[in-house]
Amino acid sequence: MKILIITVGRKNNPGLSEEIADFSGRLSHYADIEWKILPPSDVEKEGEAIVGATNERDYVTLLDEKGKTIDSPGLATFIQKRLNEATHRLVFVIGGAYGVSQKVRDMARTTISLSALTFPHQIVRLILIEQIYRAFTIVRGEKYHHS
Repeated sequence: MKILIITVGRKNNPGLSEEIADFSGRLSHYADIEWKILPPSDVEKEGEAIVGATNERDYVTLLDEKGKTIDSPGLATFIQKRLNEATHRLVFVIGGAYGVSQKVRDMARTTISLSALTFPHQIVRLILIEQIYRAFTIVRGEKYHHS
């Protein structure tokens, strides 16, 4: 499976960038992972860039505070379903500071929330990549996740 994470924002914390790179490397044993970091702009311009980075074969998942909250085993089930469907590319979208355009919302097939709390975007990147890695270890029955 291929995974694309599209995010709006800057790389501004070297420590977090190292952790994100570490989990991206771990995840590469299970899936091809690609990051697309878009510069902040207005919501409509960000939306155009997000839509332009995807195609109709992608399964787009929007991360949004108003989305469905799932736990780690729930994310594993979600990923397992995408694997079973032979999804070409699973795309996760982390919008900008002011949210995402309606075009992005319309394109998303699923909207999930990582938390009701608000986090800086680079921390969301770290949480997301760790949770995707955790989900794959759950799917594979490996010992990383303790339930």
